[in-house]
Amino acid sequence: MTFTSPGPIIWQFGSFALRWYGLLIGLSVWLGLNLSRFLAKKRQLDPNLITDLSLALVVLALVGARLYYVVFQGSYYAQNPLEIFAIWHGGLAIHGAILAGLATTWFFARRRQISLWQLTDVLAPSLALGQMIGRWGNFFNSEAFGVPTDLPWKLYIPYEHRPPELRQFEYFHPTFLYESLWNLLVLILLLTLFFRYPRLRPGTLTMVYFLAYSTGRLLIEGLRTDSLMLGSLRIAQIISLIGIGVGGFGLLWLSYWRRHLPDVISPESQDNNKYNKI
Repeated sequence: MTFTSPGPIIWQFGSFALRWYGLLIGLSVWLGLNLSRFLAKKRQLDPNLITDLSLALVVLALVGARLYYVVFQGSYYAQNPLEIFAIWHGGLAIHGAILAGLATTWFFARRRQISLWQLTDVLAPSLALGQMIGRWGNFFNSEAFGVPTDLPWKLYIPYEHRPPELRQFEYFHPTFLYESLWNLLVLILLLTLFFRYPRLRPGTLTMVYFLAYSTGRLLIEGLRTDSLMLGSLRIAQIISLIGIGVGGFGLLWLSYWRRHLPDVISPESQDNNKYNKI
């Protein structure tokens, strides 16, 4: 099976173009919003909390994803400043989105006096779902691919999208597919834990997400040809190691030491806060 992108544009009329990247982001947001609202109801949380949070979360996560990418590609954007705003050309870093999303959710939880971890636990599956869908945007843009390969599931990359040092090669590892499938497994894991163990301490699913996603990203990133770099180090692998550490330590804290994660409200308030319950 050889993967070949049909191109980034679905339909174009004059200067207006409907792009796969934007469509997939919109689909991810819509499905994620509905999934998190559904999960919130299952945890007896007011689903309107998710709706109230969603606009700021999506906008600031996109801004964070773009700024993170631009910072580590500063030399290119210094020469092409208008490209900073052209997110339809690709260049969104999920780690920037996660950091901005966490900060946004923290401020929202503090203002509404609800547990940060209760919120992130119902948002984490939607994040994995969005990543699973969003990676196909890389496919349509012919970006975020791996090193050359002759494996049966190879990805054809047009000449103009190949790195200069690899232009003699036509086929590359479809790392977008690897990560999409990995995120599917993360999503299944999170939903299985959510429904099978409804009394998990707040933050458990969030820590599982950090550990599971970061493990896959650490491995897959080693195949990429376009990694954001800090000297000779791949930034995504550094952040993934931190994510594995945070997730692993958080699960020990919750399950082995049986303590609550630091939160914006006390554990007792989580049970007594009727304002945010259905």
